[in-house]
Amino acid sequence: MSAQQKDVYLVIGGSGFVGRHIVERLLARGDVVSVFDVVQRHHDVPFYLGDITDEQRVVDVLRKSGTTCIIHTASPTHGAKDPSIYYKVNVDGTRAIINAAIAVGVRKLVYTSSAGVVFDGDDVVNLDERAPYPKKPLDAYNDSKAKGEVLVLESNGKGGLLTVALRPAGIFGPGDRQMMPGLYQVYQRGQTHFQVGDNNNLFDYTYVGNLAQAHLLAADKLDSPPAPIDQSQTQTMLNDLNRALPPVSATTGYHRVPTCNSRPLGPYVSPPPNASAIKAAFEAPHDPHGLKHPIVRSRFDQFSETALSVAPTNPLNVAGEVFFITNGEPVYFWDFMRLVWFSLDPPTEEGRKRAAQKPWVIPRQLGMVIGYLGECWAAIIGKEAVFTRFRVSYTCAQRYHNIEKARRVLGYEPEVGLQEGIKRMVEWFKAEHGLS
Repeated sequence: MSAQQKDVYLVIGGSGFVGRHIVERLLARGDVVSVFDVVQRHHDVPFYLGDITDEQRVVDVLRKSGTTCIIHTASPTHGAKDPSIYYKVNVDGTRAIINAAIAVGVRKLVYTSSAGVVFDGDDVVNLDERAPYPKKPLDAYNDSKAKGEVLVLESNGKGGLLTVALRPAGIFGPGDRQMMPGLYQVYQRGQTHFQVGDNNNLFDYTYVGNLAQAHLLAADKLDSPPAPIDQSQTQTMLNDLNRALPPVSATTGYHRVPTCNSRPLGPYVSPPPNASAIKAAFEAPHDPHGLKHPIVRSRFDQFSETALSVAPTNPLNVAGEVFFITNGEPVYFWDFMRLVWFSLDPPTEEGRKRAAQKPWVIPRQLGMVIGYLGECWAAIIGKEAVFTRFRVSYTCAQRYHNIEKARRVLGYEPEVGLQEGIKRMVEWFKAEHGLS
């Protein structure tokens, strides 16, 4: 494809939460985009109705739309009563999409996976993309997403198709119809003071707009086929790996750190001899996303010389690779929830609608016992358990990921921080449901 020729996009699942944000991003930059889904919620782009497990239907849509790049976001939401739906959509459907793409000659496929594909219930601390899939899947949803991801990665290079998988964690933002309604129900019931665990576990979240931007970056960088490290990377690029990335500052903002050679001039009796140079250096334009000071990598680091020499694939490629995508701002699990609840009930001159209550902390071990009893009782009465051991372990686990690979290779930088993202989500939810 020439530099002047632009891709034609098909967003599979484009009526959904993540898919819709991707469509809006593509439209905003003037791209040609269509949607393939089982339901039509918007009417600003060409729409194709169909089941992704129907391979011939996918082939027909790809040909009619002239697609050169597929962005596959379609997936049942977590918590379906029948787990077979996950395998039907995430595995069989993904296989049908791959086969159709190869048959038609589509060049690119971006797959929305999940950070949960490598989560087994234990703590996840600064995990990078080298982590293997768990021997025992945590649940059907994450097992099916992992199997779909494997299909996507194994198809890379077949029939000229280039593929990449993105792994978001804890997606939130305007349009969320899963996390936000659940938190609002807790708020309505006056149960925001309940806390399971000690709230010392850091957790990753991803603003949906940041995730949408990551999909576009991945699609744009899928133009080069994968190649070995020693042939594809210049020494300059490898040297860049030994310079630190700046901290993620979407929420905190960027602050220049004064040094002896670059700082504001404070009160002084006699100015230093190089006063003008010191002040000019501090006030000079700078790129807050530029590489910073040199760093020393240990042999356990994913971008160390040792790790690169034994890597099965080149982690500096895009095609055939996976990338964790988060806000890069892990926070304590219950702090995120309380910020949402606080945004639902902000203080006014008359005070807050709901009086603040001291947290009632349920220790993790007690929570596991209650969860087990709840599951037993639900099985007896034939209903779905609300308080389960899975939810307790999920709530109390450390779960944050290393996004250095996405930042260095895709050029991904979170644009919207957690605080602003929560504000936008709550404002959308209030407007959607007519809440004051």
